[in-house]
Amino acid sequence: MRFEAFSFGSITIDGTRYEHDVTIDRGKVSKRKKKPSKKFRNEFGHTPLSIEEEIPWKCSRLVIGTGGGALPIMEEVKREAQRRKVKLVIVPTAEAVAELNRNSSETNAILHVTC
Repeated sequence: MRFEAFSFGSITIDGTRYEHDVTIDRGKVSKRKKKPSKKFRNEFGHTPLSIEEEIPWKCSRLVIGTGGGALPIMEEVKREAQRRKVKLVIVPTAEAVAELNRNSSETNAILHVTC
């Protein structure tokens, strides 16, 4: 996978521009389905990443790009990662993209691009 460009509101992966949050599961890019997490929005001031979403756990490492740092990650997600023995890398999306370009082997990702 080639992560070519990231800026506020969009990311380009393998020549395709996405203007929404994305999930990468074993090389397949799809739109992040955050509706199950919306019920926690008031608690966090922003829709967080919750265990209720379809998280791409089939990996040894999960990179979560938090936008500029705005995406909250619920503790249940961190506990589930430990239980599954998946290493979490939680960084701003620009750093996540750089990390994925360096090494994306056995790595899935959730990238917040909209703030």
